Amino acid sequence: MRDITFRGVGELPDPGGEAETLLDALGRVVAWGPGAQAMLGYSDNEVLGRRAAVLLHDPTAVADVFRRWDEGLRRGLLVLRRRDGELVEAEVWVRPLTAVNGERQWLVQAVRTEVFRTYELGRALLKALFTETPFHIDLFDTQGRFVAQNLTERRAGVFRDTSYTGHTMREMAPPGLMDFDALEARQRQVLETGEALVGTEVVGHAVPGSPREFVWSESVLPLKDPSGTVIALGHVVSDVTQRVRSRERLVLANEAGTRIGTTLDLWQTARELAEVAVPGLADTCHVNLLDSVFSDEELSDDGQPRVRLLRRAACVDAADNLGSGGAGTVPVGDLDAAATAPSSLFLDAMAKGESVLLMDEQLGSCPDVVIPGPPAHGGPDVHSWLLVPMLARGVALGTAVFMRSGNPRRFEADDVLLAEQIVTRTAVCVDNASRYHRERTTARTLRRSLLPQRLPSPSAVRTASRYLPASEHTGLGGDWFDVIPLSGARVALVVGDVVGHDLQAAVTMGRVRGAVRTLADLDLSPAELLTHLDDQMNRFLDERGDEASLVTGATCLYAVYDPVSRRCRLARAGHPPPAVVSANGPADFVDLPGGPPLGLGGVVFEEHEITLGDGDLMVLCTDGLLESRTQDLDTGLRRMHDALSHSPASATPEEVCDTLIRDLLPPDHQDDVALLVARTTGLPPDSHVTWDIEMQDRMVGRARDLTARQLALWGLEEQSFTTELIVSELVTNAMRYGGEPITLRLIRDRSLICEVSDGSSTSPHVRRAQDTDEGGRGLYLIAQLAQNWGTRYGERGKTIWAEQPLAD
Repeated sequence: MRDITFRGVGELPDPGGEAETLLDALGRVVAWGPGAQAMLGYSDNEVLGRRAAVLLHDPTAVADVFRRWDEGLRRGLLVLRRRDGELVEAEVWVRPLTAVNGERQWLVQAVRTEVFRTYELGRALLKALFTETPFHIDLFDTQGRFVAQNLTERRAGVFRDTSYTGHTMREMAPPGLMDFDALEARQRQVLETGEALVGTEVVGHAVPGSPREFVWSESVLPLKDPSGTVIALGHVVSDVTQRVRSRERLVLANEAGTRIGTTLDLWQTARELAEVAVPGLADTCHVNLLDSVFSDEELSDDGQPRVRLLRRAACVDAADNLGSGGAGTVPVGDLDAAATAPSSLFLDAMAKGESVLLMDEQLGSCPDVVIPGPPAHGGPDVHSWLLVPMLARGVALGTAVFMRSGNPRRFEADDVLLAEQIVTRTAVCVDNASRYHRERTTARTLRRSLLPQRLPSPSAVRTASRYLPASEHTGLGGDWFDVIPLSGARVALVVGDVVGHDLQAAVTMGRVRGAVRTLADLDLSPAELLTHLDDQMNRFLDERGDEASLVTGATCLYAVYDPVSRRCRLARAGHPPPAVVSANGPADFVDLPGGPPLGLGGVVFEEHEITLGDGDLMVLCTDGLLESRTQDLDTGLRRMHDALSHSPASATPEEVCDTLIRDLLPPDHQDDVALLVARTTGLPPDSHVTWDIEMQDRMVGRARDLTARQLALWGLEEQSFTTELIVSELVTNAMRYGGEPITLRLIRDRSLICEVSDGSSTSPHVRRAQDTDEGGRGLYLIAQLAQNWGTRYGERGKTIWAEQPLAD
């Protein structure tokens, strides 16, 4: 650009020009800046001396532009044309100038419209932040000294009518306002790292020395120059006291929901209440229970305690730290007579069901207030005292007392509501423990021993289950379910129902379930298993003699799923049929012969075989889910069919259980409910292989070679030697003592399974061979090498299998 001296230029227009040029009175370009060259693409040699009309989208409008300038309109929107023909919309400022030779000239500054809009938005944002935002905003230099504050900060009162610029927060703020060391550490961190600290919660006092605390959310932002150097710090602060207090109360309420009532022990429940309350809600908590709560008598339902003795069940004080990092538990005992007098606040609060809050001087003026506990927290040290009555079903159970001493904050209305919520939950737990402790403890212990607490998780099925006893108080019944892993990666699914809902029915159920597991280990077919189970049920009834009339029998559904063939064999004895939901089709019930209930004797059960695809669901349940006093079995089956048909195909077994319980469970059901849902998964084709073995000696070596190659394909070379040895012994055994056809099958599941089948039903026996014997060591050797082994019988012949864990 040529050097030209101007007079009366004055201040350049805000925000300054992205592109600048100088025109003479005739509209010719006399100076051309680098910004103009970058914006429009013309070099100074191409435009100097030429009229500005060539730079406009509409060259004929130049006269109108100059006329407007003469009339004083010095800012406007123009459409410019770049050298390559592209149009540029720009905001333009014009200022008249007078050169040293007296000629009139025009200084033209232009900013692209999108750049100018960004600038305007930024200026509006800055104005809003410093004049209208509710947040407190401070600017500090790199030495931590004030540079500026917004109006909100100035109106807050701390810096009102004070010259703060050039001073640090420590120098200007009253002592005790906040932790100044921590503030300066945060400032240094942002200066050193150049990274913002967002949302730091800072505790302080709006009035130094006041017990009322405030919580501010502080964000420290680095302000950087174009080179990226931090040149200042921005602090954005907002008052989040109420939000933090609400969050703390919510956390405490959630903690109470998980920690209180974990057992049926009265003393433990009281301790859990006190330990939850200290120190989150109070510095000291006493839990007092009426002596009648511990007795065998039913509590009075008139709201008045029959026994006026309060027993100290728990006492926790924040000052008595027992070395565990938490509050200590003070030894407990009976409350003194003054607190249990008929005119005391305790009995009055329990009778009315209303909380009592006393603070400061009210404590000294109320003779009924007794503050037992460590001397350090008696009398004047306690400034807030809250009594909450503990009631359940309208019956008084006791009281909880919360005290604050070390915590400077007084109890607020929300604190009282939180304390009442926690005590109400505790009251329910105490009431349950008092009324049903022995019965529920016995029932739960028995139930844990009779029903599976954790179902196995074979790869063939993914299961979920539900058990709902007819009596919530005892938790006992005759329904059961089971998942039993079998040989060859197969799995058995069982659901049964023993008549009755009492302790005797539960015991019989446990015996029947144990018998099913024992028979399942023999690898019997479903029909054979039910036949043996029918005989066993008759023995159970015979053992009971005259009491057998109380139980007329039991029902059972037994299914065996083979993930290799994807076939499932089922049989049932007087039980509702299972439902199958295809992964890509509708729900339907298996057409399975019903058979009579167990215990009648002399019955032949029939079985049925179906094919299950990957992702199919099998649903087994007892009649308690389907029948009620107002609904017959057929109606229940139709409702189950509708519920399963409308269930999403992607629903998990857990979700299916929840859906069926929600949609089908009769209100106030009078029968036990057992529900088992299984999603089947077949083994991939490359996870198993089967070979036919001829009755020739050379085939033993052939079987070893096939096994070695297959294990190499599976990446199980480390197990090749052991597996070849097992296969060699099994195939040799089949050739010597079995009959054709002989097959060898390898299955890679969660374990490595070797199976050799032959046409003979001769049962093999393990024996220890003598030193002089030439053979007889095969099965003994297999028993030593394999994790499990066994024999199962089919319609023709038998299968000997051996299972090894997969190498890590």
